Amino acid sequence: MKYKNPVISGFHPDPSICRAREDFYLVTSSFEYFPGVPIFHSKDLVNWEQIGHCLTRESQLPLNQAKSSMGIFAPTIRYNNGRFYMITTNLTIGKNFFVWSEKPEGPWSNPVWLEWPGIDPSLLFDEDGKVYLTGTQDIFSGEPMGIYQAEIEIETGMLLSERRLIWEGTGGAHPEGPHLYKINGYYYLMIAEGGTEYGHMVTMARSEQPFGPFESHPNNPILTHRSSSSPIQATGHADLVQYKDGSWWTVFLGIRPAPIPFSGKHHHLGRETFLAPVEWNEAGWPYIASQVELEMDGKSLQIEESRQWIGKDDFNQNTLDFSWNFLRNPMNDSWSLTDRPSCLTLYGSSISLNDVDSPAFVGRRQQHFDCKVSTSLEFSPKEDGEEAGLTVFMNDRFHYEIAVGIREGVKKVFVRRRIGSLWKVESEHDYEQDAIILSVHADAKKYSFSYKKPGGESISLGSGECSLLSTEVAGGFTGVFFGLYATGNGRDAKTPAFFNWFKYSV
Repeated sequence: MKYKNPVISGFHPDPSICRAREDFYLVTSSFEYFPGVPIFHSKDLVNWEQIGHCLTRESQLPLNQAKSSMGIFAPTIRYNNGRFYMITTNLTIGKNFFVWSEKPEGPWSNPVWLEWPGIDPSLLFDEDGKVYLTGTQDIFSGEPMGIYQAEIEIETGMLLSERRLIWEGTGGAHPEGPHLYKINGYYYLMIAEGGTEYGHMVTMARSEQPFGPFESHPNNPILTHRSSSSPIQATGHADLVQYKDGSWWTVFLGIRPAPIPFSGKHHHLGRETFLAPVEWNEAGWPYIASQVELEMDGKSLQIEESRQWIGKDDFNQNTLDFSWNFLRNPMNDSWSLTDRPSCLTLYGSSISLNDVDSPAFVGRRQQHFDCKVSTSLEFSPKEDGEEAGLTVFMNDRFHYEIAVGIREGVKKVFVRRRIGSLWKVESEHDYEQDAIILSVHADAKKYSFSYKKPGGESISLGSGECSLLSTEVAGGFTGVFFGLYATGNGRDAKTPAFFNWFKYSV
């Protein structure tokens, strides 16, 4: 049976996976978004359902003034003796830590902080009870580049051995994303090299001892799409897992540049999670498919029927769906699901989408090139600067909005773009009613903006290029979000914005 890549689409980079009995759990990076570290469950490695987040409290994930693409880097998830462990880096505060839980859906423990520099920490629970912590060089001290390791006490996070450089990689830039495995008597060390861009790759080495010396795989890199014409690019940062029939598989990140001929490579959905089979040769070395495809043979996987896409949210629950995120740690008085029943209420502040702060914003990832998002908004602004609407958001310096607000004393619906230092209202119409439906229709090339009165005809307000929100233009490590927001643009906003529903259709 065939399956389609990516298995988790949209901004879900640096996947890490573990198996607990017959179930699989996967986590990805979340950077400046809160809650942090989304966690997914699967029975077949192909169909994944989000079951929560590992970091749901500000005490676990302080993101105050976290710049775009800072915050949480590259988590690793492992399962040992009935307990799940998630270890990661909060680069905003420059610390590594892990949390644990006996239930993958949480709640997860308070952080166990580590005296351990670098990024991309990982854990190996060895057969003899020892636990090894593996990560990168200290990126701020000038420490020699490579993969470092120590034995730790898992109850406290205390180091039980010295920190040692165990492998420098194969010579590619930025050796990172290490995972150490014990398989058939060997310690296998899998890492990423080349940087998380178009030269990305996966390399491997092995040793009979956890601290080496490590022998490089004879056919490194074991996964890369560099210098290829594949629709999947930048493959790397992988993790291994054994399926219940004994076969081996790998999850890893990749990107899908927008499929537009003769336009150069631009990707705006972010780095996504892909799946590929792993084969072992007689010498005990693993091999990954030379070219990962958008559709692949599931081999022995018992693939379940794909779940139907559900993209409508009527905000009729007491908690937000797991797909929604805030920018940094939200202000508790900036949003509510109960102040007005069956409605998401946002209370704008002086903070705007252009600020490295926490605006009144609730967003979800764009996961498809071709899609449409719409929302029903009721908003009666009273003062200049008050606005609320729907944003297509890459970061604080690159985003589009279709919104309602007061401009020079007149209530208007407008489309605005922020592209680096350029900030311009592209088009606007007078609009007197309180209720409005705002829509964004996306394809691989552009976002088209429109609005309508409830029960009325759709009116176009122009479009904006997807490429201007791509990583190649905007930089960073994240992907596009569709967000609902409200702001006073430098002044306290006095008018609540009521979002009655949100719909994401494909």
